[in-house]
Amino acid sequence: MKLLVKFNLVFIAVFLLGLLVTSTVTRSLLDRHAQEEVLQHARFMLEKAMAVRAYTSTQVAPLLETQMKYGFLPQSVPAFSATEVLAKMQKAYPDYSYKEATLNPTNPRDRALAWEADVIGEFKKATESKEFIGTRETPSGTALYIARPIRISDGACLRCHSTVDNAPRTLVDKYGPANGFGWQLHEVVGAQVVSVPMAVPMARSRSTWLNFMALVGVVFVATGAALKAL
Repeated sequence: MKLLVKFNLVFIAVFLLGLLVTSTVTRSLLDRHAQEEVLQHARFMLEKAMAVRAYTSTQVAPLLETQMKYGFLPQSVPAFSATEVLAKMQKAYPDYSYKEATLNPTNPRDRALAWEADVIGEFKKATESKEFIGTRETPSGTALYIARPIRISDGACLRCHSTVDNAPRTLVDKYGPANGFGWQLHEVVGAQVVSVPMAVPMARSRSTWLNFMALVGVVFVATGAALKAL
């Protein structure tokens, strides 16, 4: 076998091996970067929800104390305000979602779905866990979700959620006596769940990967042609 043929075969073999390794590593890095981008968006939504909660608790609720004697105003509830504000954002970004999923909610719209109940169950089992990340399939594709536990750490919450007799009469009149009671101090009653679509960042990751691999192929062909001309 001529030396030139051997050289060409070795060159092709080395290139194909390098192409395989480069392809695998590059795709993995790009997909990881895309997932981190999605997580960043999800955490931003969670922090926004926490900011709304804090604002409602410290500045809105005190202003509504007098009116609450005559009728229960859900706008005084931090969880309600956070859900309402992020629901406005969801109109512009319908694939993004935020929910304060609860096993035994006062407001029926907060009742946890089956998969959300499973996440809450994980927090109940792992009491030290502060965050849970996973993926799920939606009608618009794969979505990444991030969840944080809703734990009763402030005894003031039990004024509305311990027993029907202790709860404000206006709250019972609005939501009834069947839901949102029996909560215990330090109990995990739900989870803040943000769901963010992965379709766009993953498509961008795949496009970048294809462009990069095409460039590598062009470099290989150009290198081979240059060596052949020598």
